[in-house]
Amino acid sequence: MSWQRPDGREPYQLRPIRFERNFTRFASGSVLTHCGDTQVLCTVSVQECVPKFLEGKGQGWLTAEYRMLPSATPQRQEREFMKLSGRTQEIQRLIGRSLRAALDLNALGERTIVVDADVLQADAGTRTTAITGGFVALADAIAKLLNEGKLERSPIIHQVAAISVGLLEGEPFLDLNYPEDVAADVDFNVVMNEKLSMIELQGTAEHGFFSRPQLNKLLDFAEKGIRDLLEMQRETLGTFLF
Repeated sequence: MSWQRPDGREPYQLRPIRFERNFTRFASGSVLTHCGDTQVLCTVSVQECVPKFLEGKGQGWLTAEYRMLPSATPQRQEREFMKLSGRTQEIQRLIGRSLRAALDLNALGERTIVVDADVLQADAGTRTTAITGGFVALADAIAKLLNEGKLERSPIIHQVAAISVGLLEGEPFLDLNYPEDVAADVDFNVVMNEKLSMIELQGTAEHGFFSRPQLNKLLDFAEKGIRDLLEMQRETLGTFLF
């Protein structure tokens, strides 16, 4: 018997996605991203400096920080202070790499963009939601720099979105929620740009192994989901920046 989705979605169907822009007052860009029951607040800050290894090179930088609120999951999690878990470090590096791929860092000039992804509620897919929503917040922050005359042209050269896919009982499913994420035999996180070129592919067999044809099916599902997410980003942003 094939896997029955707890929320009744089709195997290739995304959870409901919604972007609430300008969610906070002081950030250059802020978006509360809803992906089903997962909620991630993405805020973007701009600093007029760069890390020491980039000083004097005329280019900018983008970095990301990721945290999960203690009450984001059914059981309270301790806050991470000085020592970050390996999972947190891995996720924020993924977010940073993914969103740097959207930018021409030379066009950014010697300034640093910091993307903060704070998980308010977790039902799986927090890292992919952070990337997809983070791009919307990044686009808003760049628009603000352009409007203020701090940039001559937009450094955004690519649109970026991310989604999860997995195998349950041997069949592919798109955008896993928590019960599916726990039960999946194989799960992947896929990051692509508007050309559907891959930026990052993270995947593993949690139990056993998977075949090349199964991998191809998973990537087909991921491509379909990312197409939909890219369209939702465009609808949200209106006039695009590249």
